Amino acid sequence: MFTCRLPRLTRHYSVASSLKVANSFIDAIGNTPLIRLKRLSEETGSDILGKAEFMNPGGSVKDRAALFVVKEAEERGKLKEGGTVVEGTAGNTGIGLAHVCRSKGYKCVIYMPNTQSQEKIDLLRMLGAEVYPVPAVAFENPENYNHQARRHAEKLPNAVWTNQFDNIANRRAHLETTGPEIWEQTGGLVDGFTCSTGTGGTLAGVTRFLKEKNPKIKSFIADPPGSVLYNYFKSGGKVLNERSGSSITEGIGQGRVTTNLQQDVELIDDALYISDEKSIEMVYRLLDEEGLYVGASTALNVVAAAEMAKILGPGKKIVTVLCDGAYRYQSRLFSRQWLKSKDLLHAIPEHLQKYIVLP
Repeated sequence: MFTCRLPRLTRHYSVASSLKVANSFIDAIGNTPLIRLKRLSEETGSDILGKAEFMNPGGSVKDRAALFVVKEAEERGKLKEGGTVVEGTAGNTGIGLAHVCRSKGYKCVIYMPNTQSQEKIDLLRMLGAEVYPVPAVAFENPENYNHQARRHAEKLPNAVWTNQFDNIANRRAHLETTGPEIWEQTGGLVDGFTCSTGTGGTLAGVTRFLKEKNPKIKSFIADPPGSVLYNYFKSGGKVLNERSGSSITEGIGQGRVTTNLQQDVELIDDALYISDEKSIEMVYRLLDEEGLYVGASTALNVVAAAEMAKILGPGKKIVTVLCDGAYRYQSRLFSRQWLKSKDLLHAIPEHLQKYIVLP
């Protein structure tokens, strides 16, 4: 009888012994990989490493903050079974909250600027959230989406406004999870960390953890047009009201220093201003060179990481955050008409314009 023996396969992968079945959506949050960005690492002579937060189960870095602000409300007895979570958000925190609320059995109400992508609004509603897109006005205006969210929560029984911008449970998420993960994944050999801020929780929490491990690690804030934080840090904290222009990036940039960021302002070493032209080019470069389909805030972070590497010199390990995927923005970022309306088509190199597939 003829016996067919299959060749023995050599395994080229390993499975961490700690991997196990997650009991729920919330147990799957965190422990995202670091991805080395090959082309930029070669160009700068340093390892440019992206924390792949788009691999969280809700698709973004904000899953971490969403979980921690809900946990904080539960721990303080402000949220009980059948309760309602209300938040003002530019999108991703709302999406994370909608997922967490579905997992835990809470209702979810989201107020957001009506400037956000339709993909985000549709996804929130598909996740069962009650969504109120409202005019985008400054924080000082009582009709700002955050203040409307607070007032909505105050009217409801067993409801909480999670207040992501000034609730330091947001910062705690990154102090207790993201920072330690980066330290472990790099074996403690990290020289710099940079990312943009919306609430400030990611930058503050990760910076605090890494600086406590090694004070020599540098931390740079990356800032888009229309935000005041670049000038604030460059002026040594003296200028906080010079806000002009706007950016294609969503959910980042600020007109104030949030409570989350205020905790660790003194630990930030420098600030980088990243133009929309550089960010949109990097969206397309990452797709073409690395196979990463990411949003504009992620691209901004990667541009900042490359600039930080040039400032610190070769041979360094620079970590940044790959916030989310481009799926939530594709009707804009890959639309020729939209790019023209923002005067950004010229910023995309000719050989990359093949990815502009929407009219």
